[in-house]
Order: sequence, then C-alpha cells, then structure tokens
Amino acid sequence: MSTQAVIILALVISAIIGYLLGGINWAIILTKMVQRKDIRDQGSGNAGMTNVLRSVGKLPALLTFVGDFLKCVLAVLLSQLIVNWMFMSPDLLLSPDYAPAGELLRYARYIAGAACVVGHIFPVYYGFRGGKGIVSAAAMIALTDWRVFLAVILTFGLLFLWKKIISLASVSCAALYPVYTFLIVFLADCRRGFCGLRYLLFATGISLFIGALVLFKHRANIGRLMRGEEKPIVKSKK
Repeated sequence: MSTQAVIILALVISAIIGYLLGGINWAIILTKMVQRKDIRDQGSGNAGMTNVLRSVGKLPALLTFVGDFLKCVLAVLLSQLIVNWMFMSPDLLLSPDYAPAGELLRYARYIAGAACVVGHIFPVYYGFRGGKGIVSAAAMIALTDWRVFLAVILTFGLLFLWKKIISLASVSCAALYPVYTFLIVFLADCRRGFCGLRYLLFATGISLFIGALVLFKHRANIGRLMRGEEKPIVKSKK
C-alpha cells in the first residue's frame, strides 16, 4: 500500500471512530437513567447539557458535560494512536512521499474532533437527533489548538458573565472560532515558518465548518435572541 493510501486510510479510520464516539449522547443516557424519559421530549428538546440542567438537575448536567467532553478527548487521542501505529513500518518511514508525523497528527486531531462533533449533533444511534455540539466542540478546540481555545473560552466567559445567556455566548464563540483560528495560526505559526498555507486553509476550513454547524443548530436560539426572548440562566429561589 502506498504512503498516500495509508495516510488517507488513517484519517478515514480516525473520522469513523470520532463519529461513532460522538454519537454516544450522555444527555439522553443520563436522563433515561434518572427520569426514565427522553430529554428530547422535555424543555427545549435539545439533547445537551443546558437542557439537562433546566429539566433534570445539576448533577446530571455536570455528568453530561464531562461525558460529552471526554468522548471528544478519547476520539482525538485514538486518532493519534492510529496514525502512529500505521506509520511504524520502516518502508513507510523511508518513503519519499512520507508526510512528517507532526503535520499528519495535527490533521488527524482536527478530523477526529470534527467527526466527533458531527456525531454528537447527528448520532446514528438516536435517529440523527442529538445535541448542538457546544461541549464536544470545546473539547475539539482545546485539543487542536490551545491558543484558540483560550481565546474562545475567554469570549464565552465574558459574554456569559455579562448576559447570563448560554446560547448568546455559544453562538458568538461559534462565529468567532474560524476568525480566531485564522488569525492565530497565520500570525503565530505561518509567519514564523512553522506551517504552510495548506495547513492554514485546512485548519480555518474545519473551524469554519464546525462554527457554521453550531450556528445552524442554534438558529432557533438566534431567532429568540433577536426578539429578546432567550432566557438567561438564573439561580433558583428557595
């Protein structure tokens, strides 16, 4: 098998594993364990942490967050193991068209992480009706570029502290994610010779895809935000 074929196979396997792991929806699983109900029939109908918080409780919401975050971590880590394992052959390492391991590992992280987010939003196990991908996307960003993650999480925190509306912070970060990716990779990496135009376009393209997908899933929230109807997260009165 040629080196290019091995590269494609490694990335395809990473994408498949990422998608299948992403489809494990902890909001649905935990709500059925606690209430014997489908979270998609409650509250906003979204199979995600915020709806679990409002409809089920704080502990299930926390466990949903942890589960959705860790499944993306696992998907990305497995992609790294797959690439390393498939390129252990001396014939591949000595091939003239062999891709540098560091560069290929970065591509695999993006592909596995993006596939996990897609799996979370459109899970094959649950009739392709999943969540909105915020927590899994956050894990993907953290594992692909920690600098972009810091910019995104700072933006999220400031907006949430200001308005106390998770959807507002989420859609703002989704819109800014590709902008942050392009600026940070271009200014910090490309201009210093650490990466080429191909990687810049790839990273920006993936971040644009994920950002657009999250915005699409939040289209109802965006409508409510524009009408001033979106509810903030407030402390319950005892």
